[in-house]
Amino acid sequence: MDSSELLTSQGYIKHHLTHLTFGYLPEKGFGFAHSAAEAKAMGFWAVHVDTLFFSILLGVLFLWFFKRVADRVTTGVPDPVQNFVESLLDFVEENVRGSFRGRNPLIAPLALTIFVWVFLMNLMDLVPVDLLPWLFQHFMGWFGVDPHEVFLRVVPTADPNATFGLSIGVFFLILYYSLKIKGIRGFWAELAYHPFGKLGLPFNLVLETVNLLAKPLSLSLRLFGNLYAGEMIFILIALMYSGGGWMMSLAGGGLQFIWALFHILVILLQAFIFMVLTIVYLDMAHQEAH
Repeated sequence: MDSSELLTSQGYIKHHLTHLTFGYLPEKGFGFAHSAAEAKAMGFWAVHVDTLFFSILLGVLFLWFFKRVADRVTTGVPDPVQNFVESLLDFVEENVRGSFRGRNPLIAPLALTIFVWVFLMNLMDLVPVDLLPWLFQHFMGWFGVDPHEVFLRVVPTADPNATFGLSIGVFFLILYYSLKIKGIRGFWAELAYHPFGKLGLPFNLVLETVNLLAKPLSLSLRLFGNLYAGEMIFILIALMYSGGGWMMSLAGGGLQFIWALFHILVILLQAFIFMVLTIVYLDMAHQEAH
């Protein structure tokens, strides 16, 4: 949205933090939200179309790129692209070997997928905050849609729906392998008798259940919180370009550059943490003695 069309800084921030939302309104039926209030009124079952679009797009891009490299792999001197992919594979395999003590051919591919996919979704935070929303507004303007009604957020991991979706998928794998490796009795014993034995059953059950549920919560909220904060800071810096004169714009440019450099570390670190914690949690699920 053009800054000239915004009345207040609060309106600018609110617009940039509203998703392209599809859902149901009693008075209008199914459709896209035309305001932040409508998006909120659609409730839990509304769909954040922008989150789905960018996450799927980046996932397809990741698969296409690795498939293309695999089709052109050579046993001779690798080109820079193949060398990069092989280094990435070695990095992931090294982390799996260091954190996973069981034997499961799924863990390394899963770790690679999580690391690259989460990194690519995080990387969208470095795209200028107004660029893609501005292009999308002009695209929708061709269909006569009011720019004030066009919303777009481009960082999937700044949406708790995406991060909880990832963590719940990991949580189901934890439950599946816990039951498969330990059996129902073994899994129940882990929840009911650890760490204080049979005499502490009620306390053990509460403690271990909280510990189990904390795993998807910690995975999702850590990733969401860091990326949401990064997105918010970029939005606040972007406000310095509107109506503050050339000195304020120059200061905003400097701050944006410094924050982008720092945020590269956040983007990498959060993808790495999500991958490593997934490996560790699945390792715990595979340990019968745990």
